[in-house]
Amino acid sequence: MSKIRTEHLGRQALIYVRQSTLTQVRENLGSQARQYDLAQRALDLGWTKEQVVVVDQDQGQSGASAEGRDGFQRLVADVGMGYAGAVFSLEASRLARSCVDWYRLLEICALTKTLVIDDESVYDPSHHNDRLLLGFKGTMSEAELHWLHSRLTGGRLKKAESRKLRLDLPTGLVYDNAGKIVLDPDESVQQTVGLLFETFETAGSAGAVARHFRMQELRFPTREQRGPLKGELRWQHLTPRRVTSVLHNPLYAGTYVYGRTELKFEPRSGQIRPVEKRVRRKNPKDWDVLIRDAHPAYISWDQYLRNQQRLEDNRT
Repeated sequence: MSKIRTEHLGRQALIYVRQSTLTQVRENLGSQARQYDLAQRALDLGWTKEQVVVVDQDQGQSGASAEGRDGFQRLVADVGMGYAGAVFSLEASRLARSCVDWYRLLEICALTKTLVIDDESVYDPSHHNDRLLLGFKGTMSEAELHWLHSRLTGGRLKKAESRKLRLDLPTGLVYDNAGKIVLDPDESVQQTVGLLFETFETAGSAGAVARHFRMQELRFPTREQRGPLKGELRWQHLTPRRVTSVLHNPLYAGTYVYGRTELKFEPRSGQIRPVEKRVRRKNPKDWDVLIRDAHPAYISWDQYLRNQQRLEDNRT
C-alpha cells in the first residue's frame, strides 16, 4: 500500500536544498544537481509542477544548527501550518545535523501527517517503524558531524605541534618565501607596532594608548590576509579594542601557539536554540601548543605575561 495518499498530493511538496559551505556550492555541482533533481522525483510521485516549492535559501549554511537557516525555519513553519504534504531532501544531513532540530521536525511532520522523502524511500513519521528509522538516520548524521570535526581537529593539532600549521598572523608579522614567520619588512609597520607596546608600558591602559595615537595623529596598520586585496596595507585609527587585541596576541612575543580559546555553552530561554556558544580565552598553561622563541618577536614572553596581568587588573 502506497504511503502517498490523496491528502498528501493535495498539499505542497517542499524540496530542501543545502550545502554547508560556499566552496561546496561552487564546486560540488554534482551533489547540488542531485538535490534539485528531487523536484522531478516529486512530479514522478504525483505532485504537480505548481505544488513543488524549492527551498534553497540555506546554501552555504552549516546544518549543525537551525539558527541562521531561514530556509529550514520557513520549512518547519510551513509543515506546522499544514501546507506541506511531503518534505524532500537528499538525505537527513541536508535537513539537520542536530538531533534537536531533526526530532523537532519529525514531531511536527507526524502531527500534520507530512511525509519525509529522500532519493531512496518514502517515510511516514506518524508510523512507528518509519519514525524509528528516521531517528536512527538523524543520529548517524549528528555522529558523522562529530567524527568529521574530531578528525579535522586532530589533524590541525598534529600539524601545530610540529609548527607546520599555517596561522593567521597579526599585523607586524608575515610569512617569508620559505614559509617562516618573520617581522614585516615594512619598517614603518615595525615601528608603529613597537610604539604601541612602548606606549602601553608607560600609559598603562588600552584606552590611554588609543588616545596617545589619536593626539599624535598616528594611525595603525592592517595588512589584508585574504581576498583580492591580500597583502595590501591599510592605515586606520587605533581603537582600544584593537590595542587589546594586539596585547593579547602571544605571536608578538615570538611564541607559536595553538588552542588559545575554547567554546562555552550557555543556556538561553525562549530561543530557537536552547544554548548559545561563546568563545572564551584559556589560561596559557592550558593552551594545546605553546612553543617559545619560535620566531622573531616585538616583546619578550615575560613582558607579554606582565601585559596580560595589567589588562586583567584594569578590567577588574
